[in-house]
Amino acid sequence: MTFENITRFIENKTDFPLKDRHDLPSSPLTFEGGAHYRMEITGIECAENFEILIKEIDKRKIPIHRVIGTVGGSAKLDWQELRYYAQMASDSNIEVMLNALPSRGWDLGRQYITPEGYVSGMRLRGHDNLYMWLKEFNRCLEAGIRGFLITDEGLLNLLNKMRIDGVIPKDVKFKVSVFAGHGNAVGGQLLEQLGADSFNPLADLSLAMFASIRSATKIPMDVYMSLVDSMGGFQRYVEADEIARICAPVYFKFEPGKNECDIYNAWASPDHLNELVKLKMKYAVIAKEWCEKSEYNLVFNDYKEDLSIPRP
Repeated sequence: MTFENITRFIENKTDFPLKDRHDLPSSPLTFEGGAHYRMEITGIECAENFEILIKEIDKRKIPIHRVIGTVGGSAKLDWQELRYYAQMASDSNIEVMLNALPSRGWDLGRQYITPEGYVSGMRLRGHDNLYMWLKEFNRCLEAGIRGFLITDEGLLNLLNKMRIDGVIPKDVKFKVSVFAGHGNAVGGQLLEQLGADSFNPLADLSLAMFASIRSATKIPMDVYMSLVDSMGGFQRYVEADEIARICAPVYFKFEPGKNECDIYNAWASPDHLNELVKLKMKYAVIAKEWCEKSEYNLVFNDYKEDLSIPRP
């Protein structure tokens, strides 16, 4: 076998690019409803955060399509707060993607929190943790939640089989987290085949890397416009129009702050979280302004018929 056989196989037998797409082609895809990009506000950890977000949406007059919430675990919300969280999302017509349980950064395992163990990924440890995740997942479904943040491909595979078989509602959607660590077209296509409805690639990818992923996937990408300092501190607003053109359909997501684990820790100050909500909304406006000044005629709208809005 020669390397030529390998490259010929990739080029002729797969739809993967051989290298990153440095030609930066425009994506031919859009969201249902025609938009190239949408807005995602992440880290809405409690009902009080959601109340502040709704006030900011009204103040800034910008549609927010999706909330990524309870990254520290929906299990930290009591039943009344969980139901209220779902009701606010439903009333505001916002998709919600919740993380059910504190995963490897907060459970009883110790490998993940070590300097070298961190690279092993934020997946579920053992079937007891899987079982507990599913119990909390069921509680969220009973509260009306229809969207979930997934960090484990095995869990995604299982949940998708349940969805296909009708064990869980057909309208439940799954977003694969950046904590799963995918950053190329092969991984992106695998997630799509396993049932992901969108996925969050690594935050430090170049435009050419994003283009290579889009060339072999159809599901939305969720791309950081702003990221906490502890994960790189990226600020990419000036690239917003290029990202929308290349990655469409794409969710712009905003995660300013210093340390990811501090933000989602059970003892994080509500005041601090609420101030971050305001900053995230400001950054969403800035990203939208960059797209509106672009020559690419990018579409942004408030179409939401395809979203997994809670059903409390």
